[in-house]
Amino acid sequence: MTDLPTKVLAKADELFCFSVYSAAHVINRAYTPLLKPLGLTYPQYITLTLLWEEDGQSVGQLAKRLKMESSTLTPLLKRLEKLGSVTRKRGVEDERQVFVFLTESGKALQEHAPRITECLISATGLDMERLEALVATLGELTENLAADGA
Repeated sequence: MTDLPTKVLAKADELFCFSVYSAAHVINRAYTPLLKPLGLTYPQYITLTLLWEEDGQSVGQLAKRLKMESSTLTPLLKRLEKLGSVTRKRGVEDERQVFVFLTESGKALQEHAPRITECLISATGLDMERLEALVATLGELTENLAADGA
């Protein structure tokens, strides 16, 4: 625990968790008009982004990177499979493991990613230095809370 001054925070606006929660919802909504023409939701898009980085990940690997339970991720993957963006295949060595692979259609969606990212960066009104600092801070926050078991 750090030696931060203790203060009773009575208002939601004073809580860092409220700011992160609110920002997550606003970010999700900001992606909606950009992803709707592609037939994707924000969680589906983020999942595809991870697969564009490394295709053929296990459901467990993806869930860990997305910071969610496999049981929460599975319905999302089923919807992506129904859309024709991914296929799921059982492991050869261990049939309990399921691996996720991009289809040609799923790979083709990646061509839209730079424009989507560009639009979101522009919408933040922040310069790259501040955005990179924000990403680093949020990464540190995530790691610290995960290490604490929170």
